[in-house]
Amino acid sequence: MNHQAIIEKAFMASKNSYSPYSKFKVGACVEMNDGKYFMGANIENAAYGATMCAERNAVYGAYCNGYTKKDIKLLAIAADSAAIVSPCGACRQVLKELIPDECQIILANRQGYKIMTIKELLPMAFTEENL
Repeated sequence: MNHQAIIEKAFMASKNSYSPYSKFKVGACVEMNDGKYFMGANIENAAYGATMCAERNAVYGAYCNGYTKKDIKLLAIAADSAAIVSPCGACRQVLKELIPDECQIILANRQGYKIMTIKELLPMAFTEENL
């Protein structure tokens, strides 16, 4: 499977980043089973805790438009960085709950990409069974 199209959509989304503090622009794109896409970019805030990451914005966008976990096919996260970008801990926890366990997560920079699943990114996740 060629993942370049969704990776490029994630890079396009990164252009919408509002990152005046970190200067680290991240984009994400979620592909739905019906072929629709939802893009997100990181949006920072001077109150750092109010910052929202690109992958959460993309996934939340899908949910806000009536989609759920079963509708998500693929997620790409991209940044113009030296190392392949990886989700923060908060995003990993959110993704664990909101995307299918088997969903491929593409982590990319301009030099390449790596494909993982949420189980690989967060092997000992806190879930509803822990409550």
